[in-house]
Amino acid sequence: MPTSAKAKVASANGNLPLLAWLSPAFPVGSFAYSHGIEWAFESGDVTDAKSTEQWITDLLQCGGPWSDAVLLAAAHRAVSAKEYNTLRGAAEFAAALAPSKERKLETMAQGEAFMNSVSSAWPNKLLEKIVSLIGKEVAYPVAVGVSAAAHDIPLRVTLESYLLAMVSNFVSAAVRLIPLGQTDGIKIVANLTPLAREVAARAEKSTMDDAGGAAIRSDIASMKHETQYTRLFRS
Repeated sequence: MPTSAKAKVASANGNLPLLAWLSPAFPVGSFAYSHGIEWAFESGDVTDAKSTEQWITDLLQCGGPWSDAVLLAAAHRAVSAKEYNTLRGAAEFAAALAPSKERKLETMAQGEAFMNSVSSAWPNKLLEKIVSLIGKEVAYPVAVGVSAAAHDIPLRVTLESYLLAMVSNFVSAAVRLIPLGQTDGIKIVANLTPLAREVAARAEKSTMDDAGGAAIRSDIASMKHETQYTRLFRS
């Protein structure tokens, strides 16, 4: 096998852990969170495939997923450059950025579960050092970013995979709530895949100053959900 072909195979194998880490089967409990979509359905904002796709589009472009991508990129770069003070700052900022109690639970609980699982099943000396510096109670995008960097998984593929996994989880919540058919749900995922790539490309070049967004109704949804009468999800 030519050297270039061997390098490509090695690179692909090196990225394989992402398939497990961002799978719905990975034990972070992502199925339990709707990111406020449950309240959006209750209020009539998300009622069919079209409104679901638009809601998630807005989230990707200027909502929580965009900020997550910025934070993931900052954590990944800090680990790669061994700038551990910067990493601490990114982790602290990520924990403080959540706009509601439930949104903070969503990101912190998944982040801690992710760090516990990766540390146990994919032991890594650099990751052990990171855990000793910032602990395992970190926001979900920070957990994914530092784990990917510690295992030499490139930032762009990590961002694309993370964002598409978020889209899939939001669609899964919508499928259970509306109800939305499985075929319509997977069409939404397919339609939003190019946008996930675009957002990942933007986030790769971002700085911490780019975190934040304008998906105000989504933030309100996460607050309203706290007192919603009947709930399937934790957020």
